[in-house]
Amino acid sequence: MVEHDEKRRMLLAIAREAIGGQDEPVTPGEWPDDWLRRCAATFVTLRIQGELRGCIGTLEARRALGDDVAHNAHAAAYRDPRFPPLARDDRPKITVEVSVLSQRVRIEAPSEDEAIARLQPGVDGVVVEYQDLRATFLPQVWESIPEPFEFLRELRRKAGLPERFWHDDLRLWRYSVDKYR
Repeated sequence: MVEHDEKRRMLLAIAREAIGGQDEPVTPGEWPDDWLRRCAATFVTLRIQGELRGCIGTLEARRALGDDVAHNAHAAAYRDPRFPPLARDDRPKITVEVSVLSQRVRIEAPSEDEAIARLQPGVDGVVVEYQDLRATFLPQVWESIPEPFEFLRELRRKAGLPERFWHDDLRLWRYSVDKYR
């Protein structure tokens, strides 16, 4: 079993290498360690002096963990639509966080009140989905939105839904993350 510190070191090195230049990251044909070859869903969050500078990820495990981290790190640096591409001068100032997502589990909740009651603040990452609209908040978002009602309201808004929207076809999922900074 790979130690947490070794995983942290490797994943952060992969992410930093991927943001080293604006060209798409080059990933090896095959990663040297089995755990880097396993399919995984990840998010990479970039900050400068504690302020968000980019956050991009995947919700479904579709490619090798190493590849997913490299591609999401590069996208967070250069393709997050909320920010201009990362400037060369900003690269050394970046702090990197890699979140490796667990499988999603459906939250069965026929009403908003029941959904709120089932949320685990500080633990759950949450996905909201309605028709073709979808958004997620990583568990880390609870640090800035600790109240479940507000958390769910902001998540719906992020998805492009009205803040108090509820419908029988609205779907919620939870997941957890292993976080590496």
